[in-house]
Amino acid sequence: MPSDDDWMQLALDEAYLGIGKTAPNPPVGAVIVKDERLIGKGWHRAAGQPHAEREALANSLQTHGPEALKGATIYVTLEPCSTYGRTPPCTQGIIDAGITRVVYACVDKNPSHAGRADKLLESAGIAVRSGVLREAAEKILRPFFKVRETGLPWVIWKTAMSLDGRITRPPGEGQWLTGALARADVQKLRATVDAVVTSGETVRRDKPALTIRERNLLEGRSQPWRVVVTGFPDSLPRDAALFTDEWRERTLIRPRHELENTLAQLVSNQGILSVMIEAGGVLAAALLDAGLVDEAVLYYAPILCGGSTPSLAGKGWSEAIHLNEIEYLRLGDDVRMRGLILKSQQSSATLPRF
Repeated sequence: MPSDDDWMQLALDEAYLGIGKTAPNPPVGAVIVKDERLIGKGWHRAAGQPHAEREALANSLQTHGPEALKGATIYVTLEPCSTYGRTPPCTQGIIDAGITRVVYACVDKNPSHAGRADKLLESAGIAVRSGVLREAAEKILRPFFKVRETGLPWVIWKTAMSLDGRITRPPGEGQWLTGALARADVQKLRATVDAVVTSGETVRRDKPALTIRERNLLEGRSQPWRVVVTGFPDSLPRDAALFTDEWRERTLIRPRHELENTLAQLVSNQGILSVMIEAGGVLAAALLDAGLVDEAVLYYAPILCGGSTPSLAGKGWSEAIHLNEIEYLRLGDDVRMRGLILKSQQSSATLPRF
């Protein structure tokens, strides 16, 4: 007999479908169960569209009719909303449908919602259980919760490097350090974020597009915002794809001395939840130095390159920055290491050119 954990895992599977598509809303999934049988499922697809609970209710109504919902249990990865916004409250939809039990993974950190669902649902005679697979749900919701708590997005530093920590190959060799499988994985990672931040120096040197190139990964979402951080905007190559392609209106130029403010404005002005840093070692070091990076995704290629272009070009820290929750994945001959930044240095050092 499936347990609450088993059914919540199905709801989490639904939530994963929304990652990178829902900002400024969180990615949430829901499933509805009756007599140990799945009768409805859904996930929040975009801001302004129905929340996961209402998607699951609609799916159940369409496939099984309204009577099936009476006495059913709904599993949701986040506490159901209880206030009117761009969509009506999910708590009322659950009550109206005749659901008699609600199980959710974690409490909403939106102060307008936090803790309200239990009282509303229980006053309507609905049993409530919370905390089921909470840690797994909170992992998906980290960007949303960080924005709620700090006004800053979740920041991922992504880089590919040789075993000796270099991000460029010797002169005359090709531009790619890693193989096709690793580069395809980067596309999947890029599809999970709302914005990509790079440096002016990277644009001048490489003229990257920073787009999601696989059509299936673009389904249900826009290209990420592309943000160029530089102190020398007049020197940027205006023939670069960032300024000429069909998504050029989603390219922003921001000053290099205002990194934290730039990230905060991406939240307040563009409504983003997550950012990926795709740049050289100078900007990456500056962001790490300022304590603005939350997660690192490092692709290691089995080559030694030498040269003078390191993955991090800072002046060194008084303490090492450690990672935790580390995951390893082999991608052909390459290895991806992913982990959370456990401790970041704070510094007021002068930023170098980028």
